Amino acid sequence: MTKHTNSSPFGVLLATVCLTLLSPMLLAQQKNWEAPANADPLLQAMREELERSKSGLKLDQVAAPYYIEYRVIDVDQSSAEASFGAIRFNMRSRFRFLRVVVRIGDYKQDSYFGPGEGTVGWIPLDDDLFALRHEIWLVTDRAYKAAAEALTAKQAQLKQLNIDQPTDDFAQASSVRSIGPLASVKTDFSQFLKLLQDATALYKNDAQIEAFGSSLQFSAVNRYLVNSEGSMVRSGRTFYEMGISCSTQAADGMKLDRNNSFVEENPASLPSPQAFLKRASELAASLKELRDAFIVEEEYRGPVLFSADAASSIFAELVGENVLGHKPALGKTGRTTGAFATSYKTRVLPDFISVVDDPTASTYEGHNLLGNYAVDDEGVPAQRVPVIEKGVLVNYLLDRTPIRDFPASNGHGRARIPSNSPGPSLGNLIAVSSEPLSPADLRKKFLDMCKQRGLPYCYRVETFGPKLTPRLLYKVWVNDGHENLMRGATFGDLDTRALRSDLVAAGNDSHVESMLLNIPHSVVTPSLLFDELELKWASVSKEKLPEYPAPPLSH
Repeated sequence: MTKHTNSSPFGVLLATVCLTLLSPMLLAQQKNWEAPANADPLLQAMREELERSKSGLKLDQVAAPYYIEYRVIDVDQSSAEASFGAIRFNMRSRFRFLRVVVRIGDYKQDSYFGPGEGTVGWIPLDDDLFALRHEIWLVTDRAYKAAAEALTAKQAQLKQLNIDQPTDDFAQASSVRSIGPLASVKTDFSQFLKLLQDATALYKNDAQIEAFGSSLQFSAVNRYLVNSEGSMVRSGRTFYEMGISCSTQAADGMKLDRNNSFVEENPASLPSPQAFLKRASELAASLKELRDAFIVEEEYRGPVLFSADAASSIFAELVGENVLGHKPALGKTGRTTGAFATSYKTRVLPDFISVVDDPTASTYEGHNLLGNYAVDDEGVPAQRVPVIEKGVLVNYLLDRTPIRDFPASNGHGRARIPSNSPGPSLGNLIAVSSEPLSPADLRKKFLDMCKQRGLPYCYRVETFGPKLTPRLLYKVWVNDGHENLMRGATFGDLDTRALRSDLVAAGNDSHVESMLLNIPHSVVTPSLLFDELELKWASVSKEKLPEYPAPPLSH
């Protein structure tokens, strides 16, 4: 994750970008797509084989496809990892992953079911037109046969079901032709290897550190799409990621971890060597502080203040996952899946919070956003989508698989690497408050709430680990505001209900958390104050400490 903070007031969100105004460059690409398409052997092979499949793909007693789609993800990736001051591995990988979807039937009901949801294969890295077409042909043949079997199985299952409110299987979309430039990693990452070594060598300052690693991954990802509707899309992006992770054990055996990662599209935006080493040193120092921290032993119920950093984790897990419009499995009722499946047009957040997802934005208040793109992986232009307005859920993020009340995509169908299977996904999820408080005023409100309840202390969370487990948790004493670092706690009721009912205030600061796992996206949130949450001791597994000391650092 890339962590940024900004305490300036919220600016006005970026204006909606219409399809016809995506950018002058995109319009020029759409007007001149023939020449670059023919100049790219892979795109040419996909296009020529698609035309051949459209006219010739037909088996006896099997209907011809009404839709064919070829999608390729081309990845060139260099990665390295250091541990305890030494390089553990240094490697480069390159692959092209093809996914072919053949749909038999029509948009209302088709063969996209089980094995008919796409066939995958590897295709050559060499730009040999005939070799590329041969591999595409073989995968297409398998996809067509799988679609025929899937349609038969689907129709048999549908005869056993009574579906009251059927939705179409596939949404129609206008054709899009956009040929963007290919991406390539031009930075020599070997110059970063010593930085990884120097960062992880900091373990020497603390004999009780049990793991200290640092990694980098520089990737160029080029995506291709052609389909029988006439869409042809090529886009390329680079990603530069560096990370630090370290762990230790407390005297009672509790495992304690810290990590930080930085993801950017431009290597110049990565932290400087000095800043990276400083961050590694801070993480290592926090391990010692955590070992010496007090253990949360009593149960607590009361106000909790979350930093913008911690708030971004809350929104990523409790909001981001639940606004994705996944169609339920065949025969299952419901508009979509997840905690917000029955929440359309109802309140899911307090009325002072609104949320949009805007993949057309590349920055927010001067900070880079990772979830920007012009056209999604199903050939639909990206759209800014108001998701929650004044606390009320008004939209889901959608791909081309319709759900009830939402018959069309809103440009959020994106494919994961390496499965290359598209689905509704986040772009840039941005939460804002209509009643923002300054950090000082938010903290004052927090302490005042604690005093009104007669509590001697309350809790503040600075950052989370996995599954919304507090990693830096502070007990804040009401009388003078001093803080004690705590460990070993978990929340008993930090869920979507708490977001709706117990969130009482938000700050005017903002934190950008950018994540590259599976699909690049960003989550932007302010600090959050909850009126009442349960915090209790976590029953965590504990391991025995090492039986004998670590090896000496000198001979």
